Amino acid sequence: MMTHQKRTLTARGVQAKVYYQHSYKYVWLWGSFSPITGHAFYWETPIVNNAIFESYLKELSQQNPREYKILVIDNAGFHACKNIEILENIYLLNIPPYSPELNPAEKVWQWMKDRIAMKFFESIEDLQNRITETIQLMDAKIIKSITGYELYTKPFIEKIQI
Repeated sequence: MMTHQKRTLTARGVQAKVYYQHSYKYVWLWGSFSPITGHAFYWETPIVNNAIFESYLKELSQQNPREYKILVIDNAGFHACKNIEILENIYLLNIPPYSPELNPAEKVWQWMKDRIAMKFFESIEDLQNRITETIQLMDAKIIKSITGYELYTKPFIEKIQI
């Protein structure tokens, strides 16, 4: 449970005293967010690998199963989908390397980190509770405002100029 250090503000010539906690306990938060409806799906795991990614996709596909889900993924090692089953209502859209700005979820993660970073947690459970509290703050309106890139919210035909 390592909280990340962030920049701090101080008067010129005054060195900031910033305390942070450095520990190697992990919890992984998975999430998919709709920039159109504001719906969100979260999953928490102790580790990350291809099998867990496949299980995540299966659980995601069961949320509103008639809905077709386009999942924007980056080049993370566990996103290498060669040997996993992709269900009919999910499409994986790979973004180019080094382009996290194209992934709406990255904005959500930043929003969450801004509310969790620079805090001390006595245990991994305390961190998980804080993550849960932060997730509960996010309603559909907030998710749409964070993820609502025009690229994803406007119909494609509107973008084509004839």
